[in-house]
Amino acid sequence: MTPIFHMISGAPDPVAPFSHAVEADGWVFVTGQMPFASTSTDAPYPEGIEAQTRQVMKNLETVLAGCGLGLANVLSVRIFLTHFEADYDAMNAVYASYFARKAPGTHLCGRYRTGKGRAGRDRHGRAALNRERPTGDQPITRPAAATCRP
Repeated sequence: MTPIFHMISGAPDPVAPFSHAVEADGWVFVTGQMPFASTSTDAPYPEGIEAQTRQVMKNLETVLAGCGLGLANVLSVRIFLTHFEADYDAMNAVYASYFARKAPGTHLCGRYRTGKGRAGRDRHGRAALNRERPTGDQPITRPAAATCRP
């Protein structure tokens, strides 16, 4: 099993030296996304938990699409909220709207900070997910220089 490291064009730049997603043995592990509204990690966050949740979901969809996937078969999501008590209901309402079927298994927890350095400045949360390729789907092969790191 040789892992495939995906760097996705159009997704926010990682805040540390890691890939947007790693694929191995039919599984795709997507790195946690924050509410950056552009590819720059210096971009301002949207105001409020609803807008930030929509941006995180958009960023996750961008990463999944870059791997030839979507939200339909997501199996597990981890969500970290900085202001758990204040943001839980509003975040959940927006999050649920992204799934036509019942939402995947979700682990939701509160944290004092949800990121590295200044990246945690006004962010209310972040999310990461895992998903399995449907049977018969093959990993996408891309030129190493374009989307993968050795």
